[in-house]
This record gives sequence, structure tokens and C-alpha cells, in this order.
Amino acid sequence: MDEVRPAVSWMYLYGGELTEMKVRRWSAGIADLVHQHGGGNKRIAVDHLNPEGVEALATYGIVVGNGEAVIENARLIKSPDEILAMRRAIVSCEAAMAEMEAALKPGISENELWAELHRANIARGGEWIETRLLSSGPRTNPWFQECSSRKIEVGELVAFDTDLIGPYGFCADLSRTWLCGNGEPSDEQRDLFRIAADQIAHNTELMKPGTGFRELVERSKVPPPDCFPTRYGVLYHGVGLADEYPTLPHAADWTEDTPDGAPQPGMVLCVESYIGRLGGHEGVKIEEQILITEAGYQQLSTYPLDSRLR
Repeated sequence: MDEVRPAVSWMYLYGGELTEMKVRRWSAGIADLVHQHGGGNKRIAVDHLNPEGVEALATYGIVVGNGEAVIENARLIKSPDEILAMRRAIVSCEAAMAEMEAALKPGISENELWAELHRANIARGGEWIETRLLSSGPRTNPWFQECSSRKIEVGELVAFDTDLIGPYGFCADLSRTWLCGNGEPSDEQRDLFRIAADQIAHNTELMKPGTGFRELVERSKVPPPDCFPTRYGVLYHGVGLADEYPTLPHAADWTEDTPDGAPQPGMVLCVESYIGRLGGHEGVKIEEQILITEAGYQQLSTYPLDSRLR
């Protein structure tokens, strides 16, 4: 019969003034496991560990390494089952987006509209959403303003980033920008949208296995000069159970501290664009989720762009 080892929690929430004692008990149990199963090796890898845990393990001669890198690299290439689960999460997310778009009427608040995405995600067995990135009108520029009680007005742009963990525990990280109401967009709104959509289309075509990360960003289309100062922080990033490695900045932001590599079949990357003029009134956010394949790429996200803005 396998030995039963009770877990020792030393979160201050439960341990209070007894936390130090619980850390000693926890570290003794870990040291015993390492002694039994480590074959003399006293190195372990942990994704996240508070400093008091590291110090307590050191008293037993145990060296703690960074397990986050191990886990991120293990998650880098998705299995067929993982890709299937991700597809299901995206289908669920896009169904939620459709309900959200149907609810977009003049007078609804940003918070109320964002709540539609939460409701529909949970109703389909989704889990959680890690941001509140929905804004309207003048709050779309600059990007990264969280949703508020502001009422959305007719003729305004509404931009959002789903950032949700859907059914089966996989991330659906998509962005769209819609026009509120039944009217026609302004020339400026169309122009911003065209720049963003063209950037996404161009950069998606570059996403093929074997192309180095640095080569990929150097060949990528970037915002025009009057929009570059407000650019999104990255051009591409990995995605799986959440946002994952790698993160690829603009070529202008590439430094000696930026890790290099290459897209590989089975990786899933999001391609990003935010277009808003420096000091401008509104901005446009678009993001697609892309599977790298042996032959090139396959776009997993399918929700249509707002046809009036194209």
C-alpha cells in the first residue's frame, strides 16, 4: 500500500503565527522524499516557492532550481489532445463573443458588456478571465484601460481582449474591435482598423516553422510612425493553459536580453496588433490565435472582423 503523506500548508492565511513551525514540518517531509527517491541527488525544481521554503530546504542540503523553465518548455509543443481541447475552448469563447456582440447597444456600460463574456464563458464550463480589458470611445486610446461604468455611445469603437480560460482549462486569447450602433464608421475609424487588420494579416503569413524569432520580428509589419509610440508591447506570444513562453517584442525593442528560438510545429502563438495614434481619440485592437504546423500555420480563431470597419 502506498504511504499516505498529508499535505502541510504554510500559507499565512492558515498558519498565522505558527507558519514557521509549519515550514519546518513541510521541509522535513520534502527532505525525506528526496532522500528516498532522489538517488543521492539533492537538486529539485519548483515553479514557485516562497523564500522561507527555500531556506528551510537548504538546511537539509537541498538545492532548489527554477522549475518554471522546465514547465514552460514542457508546455511549448501541444499534443493532439491539447490542440483539440484548445479548439473547444476557442469555439466556446467565440460563441460567448457572439452573445456579447448581440448585447452591444448604445447605453450599455463597459462593465455590463464585459459581464456578458464572463457569463457566457462560465455557462459553457469555462473557468476564469485574467483581465478586464474592454474599453470604448476615448478610453480605447491608449490601450490597457480596464472596463468601467462608462456608458457606450452610438458610433464609438469598442475594443476588448478575451484573455479567458475556457472549457478544458485552455486559454482563448482573442481581440476584436466593434462599432457600436447601426451607423457607418468615420474615415479615421476605418483607417485605424485597416492598419491593424493589415498588420495582423501580414504578420500571420510569416508564422512558419524554422523561421527564427528574431527574423520573424524583423520581417513583421509594425504600426506607422504616428501610432508606433502607442504600440502593443509584443508582436507575438505563446499561449496554452494561459499566456506562455515565448514573448516576441518589436524589432525596435529587441535587446541582448531577449531570448531567441524558432516556431515549431505544435506551438500555438497569438499575433497582436493595437493601432492608436499618439494623442488620438480612439484605437483598434485585434488578436488571433495561430497553430504552427509542419506545412506552415493554421488560424484557430475564426470570429469575423467587423465588416463595417474593414
